[in-house]
Order: sequence, then C-alpha cells, then structure tokens
Amino acid sequence: MSEQQVRMIVLSTDDLDASIAFYTETLGFTLKFRDGAHYAALDGGGVTVALATPVDHPLPGKVVVGVRTDDVDAAARAIEDHGGAIVRAPYDDAHERRAVVYDNQGNGLVFYAPLPR
Repeated sequence: MSEQQVRMIVLSTDDLDASIAFYTETLGFTLKFRDGAHYAALDGGGVTVALATPVDHPLPGKVVVGVRTDDVDAAARAIEDHGGAIVRAPYDDAHERRAVVYDNQGNGLVFYAPLPR
C-alpha cells in the first residue's frame, strides 16, 4: 500500500466570506489562499482547513478528510476492495490527481497527489 498522510479537512460553506472571517477571527487561523468566491485554504497547524462552497466541495454538506497519497488509484481500489465506495473515480484536474470515496461507514475521503511537473 502506498504512503498516506491526512493533510486536509474540507468543510462546507454557503458563505465563504463569513466562514473565512469566522476561522481567522475566532480561531486565529491564517488564510493560505483563496480561489474566488468558492474555495479557501487556511493554515490549521499541521492540517489545512479547506472551506468550500458546493462549486468546489467534493461532497457538499459533508466533512471530508483529504488524504495525500503517492498512488491515488491504488488507494481508491483499496477502499472499494474493503467495503467502501468510489464516488468519483481517479481523475486529473489542473494540479492534482484525485479520487472521491466513501469509507465502509459512509465517511467522505478525497485522495490526492500532485501531478508531475
């Protein structure tokens, strides 16, 4: 099995500005970057706290754990082989290879790996 690291928690929001304000002002998290009105990443210490509207959220309305891996395809197959389900099969976006899955209890995970440059 490939190496896995929990690196991100993706939270749902319908109001990105209000969510950014909440996490930066209430918890003191630092804004790492923002992508328009639909996605922001905050520094949560050892884990990125991502805020996403339904436009960019892999499973809108759910908390999703982002797991960095060196083999997205193998990780997705392992989930399916052990009672989980693939929601979105491995695919490449502009920056990463990703797969969206449910574990065997219905919890959302996103496996991701940077694309080679």
